[in-house]
Amino acid sequence: MKVGLFVPCYIDQFFPEVGIATLQLLEKHNCEVIFPNQQTCCGQPMANSGMEQEGKKIYHDLAYLFFSCEYIVAPSPSCVHHIRSHYDIVEQTEEIKHLRKQTFDIVEFLVDVLKIDHLEASFPHRVGLHQSCHGLRGMHLGKPSELMSNIPSKWDKVLKMVNGIDLAMLNRADECCGFGGTFAVAEEAVSVKMGKDRLADHNQNNVEVLTSGDMSCLMHLQGIAKRQKSGPKIVHIANILNGDQL
Repeated sequence: MKVGLFVPCYIDQFFPEVGIATLQLLEKHNCEVIFPNQQTCCGQPMANSGMEQEGKKIYHDLAYLFFSCEYIVAPSPSCVHHIRSHYDIVEQTEEIKHLRKQTFDIVEFLVDVLKIDHLEASFPHRVGLHQSCHGLRGMHLGKPSELMSNIPSKWDKVLKMVNGIDLAMLNRADECCGFGGTFAVAEEAVSVKMGKDRLADHNQNNVEVLTSGDMSCLMHLQGIAKRQKSGPKIVHIANILNGDQL
């Protein structure tokens, strides 16, 4: 299986260990991983800032780079959701249609495409899961509390395959962290208050490690925790599934 690895720009610049863990996870499950060096960004920051027209070239460039790959996988529900849902503003070339249809978040890919039933990973810590908004409500990787439906959590499914993990039950398990990309800049006070509330929930439930599929949310929460000089360690879900240790 030929899989293209798309590493979001902020992960590439600030959290390369997440990209490495995603690569290693794919290789452990017998995927031939292709990493186009010319890749940059999915264009979401530009779209969120009202500059989506200027981002159209980015959309086409990304689609061209990954057209030869059977699947495209990224460690970011936010970026994957943007590709699927917001690349409708450009001409629907074969490359664009392929990218929109065949791009998956790493957890979604493990569950829905590879259909894994076990992981060779151990993580003996009490872990709190932050369900990022795009993954939860955009991609249905978990069940939002406002929906009267039985959506199985793909995040929970893979985390429960990790040996020694202790998953915490949170008080408000599907609440937003307040990051929201450029929202954190435009509405700083609201964003920070929401982040503090999420950290408080994890702290109240004795969480040692806070994880999520979206490193952008974790980056926001990590910044607040550092300023408060308290809070759980921040680890992307790909690192946990890969068996990386603290």
